[in-house]
Amino acid sequence: MEIWIWVIIILLTIAGGVIGFFIKQALVERALEKERADANRILTEATQKAQDIELEAKNKALELRQAAESEIVRRRNEISREEDRLQKRREELDIRADRLEKREQAINKRQSLIDKRANDVEKLYAQQMEELQRISAMTIDEARQLLLEEVEKETRSDMARIIRQIEAEAKEEGERRARGILTTAIQRVASEHVSEITTSVVPLPSDEMKGRIIGRNGRNIHAFEQAAGVDVIVDDTPEAVTISCFDPVRREVARRSLEKLVLDGRIHPAHIEKILKNEQKEVERIIVEAGEEAAYDAGVPGLHPEIIKMLGRLKYRTSYGQNQLTHAVETAKLAAVIASELGADVEVCKAGALLHDLGKAMDYNVEGTHAQIGAEYVRRFGVNSKIVNAIASHHHEEEQESVEAAIIEAADAISGARPGARRESLEQYLKRVRALEEIADSYKGVSQSYALQAGREIRIFVRPEDIDDLDAIRLARDIAKKVEETMQYPGQIKVTVIRETRAVDYAK
Repeated sequence: MEIWIWVIIILLTIAGGVIGFFIKQALVERALEKERADANRILTEATQKAQDIELEAKNKALELRQAAESEIVRRRNEISREEDRLQKRREELDIRADRLEKREQAINKRQSLIDKRANDVEKLYAQQMEELQRISAMTIDEARQLLLEEVEKETRSDMARIIRQIEAEAKEEGERRARGILTTAIQRVASEHVSEITTSVVPLPSDEMKGRIIGRNGRNIHAFEQAAGVDVIVDDTPEAVTISCFDPVRREVARRSLEKLVLDGRIHPAHIEKILKNEQKEVERIIVEAGEEAAYDAGVPGLHPEIIKMLGRLKYRTSYGQNQLTHAVETAKLAAVIASELGADVEVCKAGALLHDLGKAMDYNVEGTHAQIGAEYVRRFGVNSKIVNAIASHHHEEEQESVEAAIIEAADAISGARPGARRESLEQYLKRVRALEEIADSYKGVSQSYALQAGREIRIFVRPEDIDDLDAIRLARDIAKKVEETMQYPGQIKVTVIRETRAVDYAK
């Protein structure tokens, strides 16, 4: 029984394996069929895409061929039109060449006729000249000379009239523009009247102090004069002594020292020397502060300390009663305004105007004019060459090399000539008036000259037989130029040349 069971199991196992094999074989065949179907489908799709790409490429090639053929046709048409235009142009040029040839022939014929007529005209001109010489009994050179003289007279008269007209118009326009610029500058720089002068009078509490200042056998006053480098004048002036010295700084030190000695009451040689040293240091400090303040007020930074120190010395320097440090600051402000109106270099104008009178701080100790001294001094410290030239040329002792130099000169004149700026002594006034008249009288043809309006105008009468209208204009210009070169004066001087002809007859 058990054997049969094992046989049956074995048979069933074999039957199952056979059945499984056939089932697996069927599944493999089915998978193979599916893969064949997929492969056929992919192949079909690839074939279809290849056909589509081939068709598209053929279409594009066809389009490119059609476009190229169209471009070739268009180019051929353009070439054909250009050839037609060139052909027409050749025909036109041929026609123009024929016309020019005919015109040249006509011009040649006309030129021959003109040459013939010119020869006839020359012959007639020669005959007329011979006839004119016979009638006038004058040669050609004599007639030409007479004609030139007449033309010269008329031309000189016309020139004088035109020159006067142009000068009047230019003067009117220049005065109008200058008036506007200067008015703006003066309004923006409204300085006070300068009336300060460096005094050398020291007030005393009583006349008894004079004896103490002099000391026994003049010991005190001699010690003071020797140490301070000044002269002390003790005269009959009540309750005052006078200090005299050519150096304003030294005089200021002496004045302050003497005031301290009088206030202290201890006047003897040792104390005098101590006070003088202290006041010397104090004045030097004041000078530096004054120079720095002036540079700050004028807007000129970066100056060398030695220049600032020398600038501060102008605090104790006056000219015609005008304090020179105040004048320098005012001139710098005026020059800055004028430069800004004219488009010039404002910084150069401010610096040059502030330093233009620097030489006056040392002209007592150095030979030369203050303009030359100041220019040489600032040149040592590497100051801009334009500023150096402006300082040296503000009184025309050197040639002005820039418009800034002219602006600084104008600002200097404005500051010095405005009302209340300066005072002039009677001696200086008379000297200037005489110098004006002497300059005018030195020219040939001048009969009389008069200085008018406090020396602001020189009126000159000339002999009409020696000076004509054109010469009168030249004379006025020459005299004005000579006055500028040889004289120093505030403002401007008007030069008027008068030429008149008088006809006198008597009825009998």
